[in-house]
Amino acid sequence: MNDEIQQIMQEILADRAVPRNIRAKVDEALAKVKRGDVTALSEAIYFLDDISNDVNMPDHTRTDLWHVISLIEAEKERMK
Repeated sequence: MNDEIQQIMQEILADRAVPRNIRAKVDEALAKVKRGDVTALSEAIYFLDDISNDVNMPDHTRTDLWHVISLIEAEKERMK
């Protein structure tokens, strides 16, 4: 599941329609996901949730972020 999370986040990073500040936060969250421990996953969720309400975010990216947050939450639960 972690591969799917990283793939979606990489696609967001590659999308030039996504504002730079949002890509920067997604990149930070991706680094946390790559660490893979429960605390890092919680921090990734926090970063992504924080930017999901950005008014400049394209709608398709917002949907992708919600999906990623849900996948990260499932991964975190699996680790407990």
